[in-house]
Amino acid sequence: MQLSGIFLGLGEETFGELLRNVSISGLKTYQLYERMKVRLHLPKLNASTLRAAEPKLWQRLQTGEEDLATELAQAILVGHLDMIIAVLNFLEIPHEDGFFAKDLDGAKYLTGDWQQRVYDKFQASYPRALLLFYLNHLGWEVAKAESIFQPSMPETKA
Repeated sequence: MQLSGIFLGLGEETFGELLRNVSISGLKTYQLYERMKVRLHLPKLNASTLRAAEPKLWQRLQTGEEDLATELAQAILVGHLDMIIAVLNFLEIPHEDGFFAKDLDGAKYLTGDWQQRVYDKFQASYPRALLLFYLNHLGWEVAKAESIFQPSMPETKA
């Protein structure tokens, strides 16, 4: 599976929510602002131009534009290192402020129903779209997941 497949697998509505979670200040802090502006073909990058670009960005992802998917993933996640750190700590994956060491074999920490356990633990703390995206991104990046994780919902008693 490619990274664009995660965006597409989570759906267009979730994609829109993810774009609304992009931190412009985070992009500037990590010196990604100008690069994102160019990659997104935007003369100015802010919340409203990002929202307006959503349909075109979705179309580009549908064509399998992996460079765009990579840049968007970075843009989305860089502003939410608090969530990343919390998830990695919960999974007991060694990291440095949310970033992995180059030689880390993180797959050994992702065992059993790790995605569901993380989702259950953090679903009340972080936006659903953001948590789902990160769980799928982590599975793709570390465990080479080939399918999209969607959480199971607890059964309700009638």
